[in-house]
Amino acid sequence: MTILAPTAPATDDALGTTAARTRSAVLERQIRENPGRFRVLTGDRPTGRLHLGHYFGTLHNRVRLQDLGVELCVIIADYQVLTDRDVADNLTEHVEELVLDHLAIGVDPERSTVFTHSAVPALNQLLLPFLSLVSVAELNRNPTVKDEIAHSRQSAVSGLMFTYPVHQAADILFCKANLVPVGQDQLPHLEITRTVARRFNDRYGAVFPEPDALLSDAPLLLGTDGTKMSKSRGNAIALAATADETARLVKGAKTDSERHISYDPAGRPEVSSLLLLAALCQDRTPEEVAADIGSAGAAALKRTVTESVNEYLAPIRSRRAEYARDRAYLRRVLREGNERARSIADATLAEVRTAMNSHY
Repeated sequence: MTILAPTAPATDDALGTTAARTRSAVLERQIRENPGRFRVLTGDRPTGRLHLGHYFGTLHNRVRLQDLGVELCVIIADYQVLTDRDVADNLTEHVEELVLDHLAIGVDPERSTVFTHSAVPALNQLLLPFLSLVSVAELNRNPTVKDEIAHSRQSAVSGLMFTYPVHQAADILFCKANLVPVGQDQLPHLEITRTVARRFNDRYGAVFPEPDALLSDAPLLLGTDGTKMSKSRGNAIALAATADETARLVKGAKTDSERHISYDPAGRPEVSSLLLLAALCQDRTPEEVAADIGSAGAAALKRTVTESVNEYLAPIRSRRAEYARDRAYLRRVLREGNERARSIADATLAEVRTAMNSHY
């Protein structure tokens, strides 16, 4: 998942990443020793079905943490759909699709909390005091905001886009999450949450933890067109895709003219991404998969990828189809998750109001 720090020099950034990796190794040991001390907040915007990039990048790690005994909170960030678009199209459908995807991969609503932004008023109310803790200049310097604005679908930058890192701080802190799985590029993003927590505690008294980043080495999977895998680009294999849809997408994937298949991410990114995908599904290394294919060419590579993906996704697709037949159950999962999240948020907001002398 995805806040307040000025853009740091490259050397500081490198040092920060090294420190985060060292800290993450310590956290992994602590999780194994005492998983019950951790609460994770993570989530997604409901803008379409989740795909294999999401799965190998973060989704399977959510299930891993849940199964280790970590308390998992999954936010479906419906309000944040509006950060980079004028309207939230097909929102109900997209929210249900996200619930389906999470249930299919193994998120257990009895052990984890799945909820939506819009159903938790107290969470969103935290945005107001949190905004008072950051400056406009700090938001302007935030590299994540700059990147999101550059890729925005809107002709003008909305107030929600500008302030959404603070909104995400509210997402994390409302439930006092102390662990947030992130990729390296999101480290500055999480820092704003730590800054908001620290400034609130300094100003009003200790209420919030400063959450740690659990840095992942998420594999980078390219889309079938050789660019970043994305819902909106039509270049991703959705978890919900059928076997035939998967075969069609892989068949059209970009490769290169060299017949011998080798794993070379820098020199042959498209071929290497396909090898990595097959390897992840087979629980092998990309080099091993490449050695098996050898000089059989791109057609053999694509056949291997198609078979590997379809075999890997078969049980996930089966569970997804089963859950999809009971829409009432999906609504119950959300209703109960929203109720749990509201209870947590109401208690946190009461603490905040007491700390701020506004409990009357």
